[in-house]
Amino acid sequence: MKKYFSLVLFAHSIFAMPFAMIGFFLGVTTTQNPFHWYLLVLVILCMVFARNAAMAFNRYLDRNIDAQNPRTQMRDIPAGRVSANEALLFVIINCVLFIAATFFINKLCFYLSPVALFVVLFYSYTKRFTALCHLVLGLGLSLAPIGAYIAVTGQFNIVPLFYSFAVLFWVSGFDIIYALQDEDFDREQKLHSIPAALGIKNALNLSVVLHILSAACVIMPLFYAELSWVYDIGIVFFCAMLIYQHLLVKPTDISKVDRAFATTNGFASVIFALCFLLDTFLRTRS
Repeated sequence: MKKYFSLVLFAHSIFAMPFAMIGFFLGVTTTQNPFHWYLLVLVILCMVFARNAAMAFNRYLDRNIDAQNPRTQMRDIPAGRVSANEALLFVIINCVLFIAATFFINKLCFYLSPVALFVVLFYSYTKRFTALCHLVLGLGLSLAPIGAYIAVTGQFNIVPLFYSFAVLFWVSGFDIIYALQDEDFDREQKLHSIPAALGIKNALNLSVVLHILSAACVIMPLFYAELSWVYDIGIVFFCAMLIYQHLLVKPTDISKVDRAFATTNGFASVIFALCFLLDTFLRTRS
């Protein structure tokens, strides 16, 4: 199991999982639907299975590209720790488990499960034909809050959509920053990315715009839901982390990309979600 956790970088689940918890508890606290532990477990399992499938498929599809890129040559498949067939089998198993988990949630989640899988798997193809691949990645992770909300309620609502758009713009923005490392390689291999298409400076400027939109999306729920000062603290921290990562990475110095990508965004997601959950707990107790 250890080698498969390495293959899918299990720790990266921290980006979308907190927003899934936001969607879940938003559904519980703003509707008449009761809290069930089994449902929470199923939502978490869906997140894990979808993430495993998406990342393992990306590693499977990009195995030859990764073997040529000095930055990724030591990933599990090029390095021989996991075979291509093992990775593909892992993808199939996780897809089946994901669909099975949605079956036990509700009919709408079950019917939408192939759509969700298509989005998260399709991302791996996009760098071959469009620089908008970062937005497709963001779209895949943005399904977390609205998907968790539907798991509880069986219906759509505007407030969880704000969180989905927040994830879409946030992930797209920081994935552009992460892709700065491969700007030259992508051009040489005729792969598509925003940095390869626009250059480092313009790519960073676009990332700033996307993160401004993300910040606006986490603010918008204030106008549609009863949220307290605790949520305001979460907004301030989330926005501060967005600003901080742009201070870390400059057009003339991208040496701190890994720090901006993983550490900063991990803290942003977790602390923001904790503030939302604490706000929810305090309001339900009052």
